[in-house]
Amino acid sequence: MNFQTLNDIEVSGQVVLLRADLNVPVSDGAVTDATRIQRLKPTIDALINSRAKIVVLSHFGRPKGQVNPEFSLEFLTGSLEKHWDTPVSFAKDCIGNTAQSAIDILQEGSVLLLENVRFHEGEETNNAGFASALATLGDIFINDAFSAAHRAHASTEGITHFLPSAAGLLMEAELNALNNALEAPEKPVAAVVGGAKVSTKLSVLNNLVKKVNYLILGGGMANTFLMAQGNEVGKSLREPDMLDTAREIVETAKANNCEIILPIDCVVVENLGAGVSYDTVTLENFPANKSAVDAGEKSTSHINEILDGCKTLLWNGPMGVFEIPPFDRGTNAVAKHAAKLTASGQLVSVAGGGDTVAALDNAKVIDDFTYISTAGGAFLEWIEGKTLPGVAALINAQSQAA
Repeated sequence: MNFQTLNDIEVSGQVVLLRADLNVPVSDGAVTDATRIQRLKPTIDALINSRAKIVVLSHFGRPKGQVNPEFSLEFLTGSLEKHWDTPVSFAKDCIGNTAQSAIDILQEGSVLLLENVRFHEGEETNNAGFASALATLGDIFINDAFSAAHRAHASTEGITHFLPSAAGLLMEAELNALNNALEAPEKPVAAVVGGAKVSTKLSVLNNLVKKVNYLILGGGMANTFLMAQGNEVGKSLREPDMLDTAREIVETAKANNCEIILPIDCVVVENLGAGVSYDTVTLENFPANKSAVDAGEKSTSHINEILDGCKTLLWNGPMGVFEIPPFDRGTNAVAKHAAKLTASGQLVSVAGGGDTVAALDNAKVIDDFTYISTAGGAFLEWIEGKTLPGVAALINAQSQAA
């Protein structure tokens, strides 16, 4: 995969349009998780040290192409200044005279945040006129928003047709980590895929069985596969209309020498909730009136033995209902073992998508994996094998420059 990176271009004295993803979780006007902001700091530092004029573009929420104060980015300047350790000024539009006037007085090594790109209808329609209006503000485009790379929008894809373009340090790290885990991994490779439904991760499963040695299934989707094999799963969450699909995935896995690993024992409850009584049962003794909420100890021990023999792990989704202790034990046990193997240098571990980050944070291993992606939809589309428009645009920009 060839694309220009920040290290390949001269930015000194240039106006750099930096596409970030500042669509961070907020409660009562305060940022509740600043991970995405913090991860941009290496790129910000590199641009400051190179004496670039840094102009940050981002979306926030879904204002539907209309100016809506509820979705203004202005409130973020304080958080950006705190985590980037530099002053951040703000312009009340992302195109036109308002933006240009703010850029005209921007000093080298300084940071300017422009208003929400989604206040303009042309952003989400990837309108060439809007992309051009953005591009006229800068000299160079840097995309550091992998988490928005699955969208062909004006500020992620369209703008690359008008400016020299490159990946930021976060985008570069993300692409390298995912490429090493899925396209060029050290084998054997295991993938942990959890979540409620087979139907929502059908493309993920079909792609992974062709690329990994072990596909370890957890959560509700594992119940569907267990049913497809003729096991009783009581009142557990499952998808009866996906049984044939599950069998087809198993056959595809066999044809590609991929072993699908399912729970051999389950933690079950009659009614899910905090403080309820629970049992651990084998598949042969699954009670008709109970539901599986986590993988049992035999299952997690078996999974950990498999990981002992692997070199690469890709993780997407929890093993059980990790939000309600003690039904986080299955996820925690496997996550902690993966973290231990990573620390010893035996395993390259890459995780991301949806509830995965929260589950690994709950297991207190968020800093112990090789790489954890903060991207949701983009991470999932990547492991589905899809081409991401924002990434393709950088690759195309590189080929045009060659």
